[in-house]
Amino acid sequence: MCHETATIPDKSLTQGHWALRPAAEYRVPTDAEWAEFTGHFERRKVALGDCGRSCDTPRIHEHACLRCPLLRPDPAQHPRLAQICGNLTARIAEAEAARWIGEAEGLKVSLAGARDKLTQMNQITARRNAAISLGMPGFASAASRTVTTQQPARDIS
Repeated sequence: MCHETATIPDKSLTQGHWALRPAAEYRVPTDAEWAEFTGHFERRKVALGDCGRSCDTPRIHEHACLRCPLLRPDPAQHPRLAQICGNLTARIAEAEAARWIGEAEGLKVSLAGARDKLTQMNQITARRNAAISLGMPGFASAASRTVTTQQPARDIS
């Protein structure tokens, strides 16, 4: 049984699918179309990692990525994010001293998000550095096995 048959039992489903698609979809993209496609992925890159939000989604809030659950933080940016946490802490103190209660509350939300991203960075680093046992036998256990076979009887006639 071939792989295609195993994964798609009714081949007529795929044949019908291809027949329904317009031939214009199977052309080489123009340079502008390709630039738009690759730009989609480039726009996902932000200072702290990769944003999983749709590129058409506006980012209108300051520190939105710190608060956003779709930011996949890059562990290499840990020092940068630690600096941002320090800056946010100083800004919270300034806002509280000036009695800018709303500003302080917003900054506290951003600080909590930043600390959460630091935790995520640490978890990603720990997963990447964790040793994974593949369960491969060592040489000694493989070499200690012996196989005996019975010699065929010889006819001496």
